[in-house]
Amino acid sequence: MSFEDLSIADRLAQIRPTIPESVRLVAVSKTKPASAIREAYQAGIRDFGESRIQEAIAKQEELEDLEDITWHFIGHLQTNKTKLALERMQWIHSVDRLKLAREIQRLVDKGSPCPNLCLQVKFRPDANKSGWDWSEFHQDLPELDRLSSLKVRGIMTILPFGLPTEESREILIEARQGCDRLREETWKHLRFPELSMGMSDDYLLAIEAGSTMVRLGRILFGDRPT
Repeated sequence: MSFEDLSIADRLAQIRPTIPESVRLVAVSKTKPASAIREAYQAGIRDFGESRIQEAIAKQEELEDLEDITWHFIGHLQTNKTKLALERMQWIHSVDRLKLAREIQRLVDKGSPCPNLCLQVKFRPDANKSGWDWSEFHQDLPELDRLSSLKVRGIMTILPFGLPTEESREILIEARQGCDRLREETWKHLRFPELSMGMSDDYLLAIEAGSTMVRLGRILFGDRPT
């Protein structure tokens, strides 16, 4: 039987032994129907990642009987969708600019809940990805630390597409080292226990490098519709 013919439970049975208990598995369910999330839930997954707020809300309403799901927003978050994201998500991995962080602070100060947040950082230039360049990120960290209502819990990064294995490993190690440095610094409000990195093609390298959360889609659910 080919991998594509396996059920989600069978795929998960193959994947689980490769992920330490200390690493959180986020199943990237974007574009997948609620029925696939339910199947993954029945196989034991509790963390699900979505990239469009309206799509996520529709699935949440269909799955409201599954009360212990943790929802992660992993896509580019438009400023005008921020309030909905704060109300509907327990994690936002993609706080990718100072303007968005300020908007979250404003909304939380007006009464919105604040999910756990990861700051999205790029360790190599990549026009196809959102996020701070590492040098720009350091320039903005003092202001980010002054946004006292934010629950910053780590950083998130995505590798450029199509890199050779050794270059991927090098960047992932660099990301972990960068996160280690952030953990060693003294911050008033920022915290960096989490390092969200690693997807279907590179999650093993990411775990080896020190990831604490991996985001797996295709390897669990199969190819997304084109």
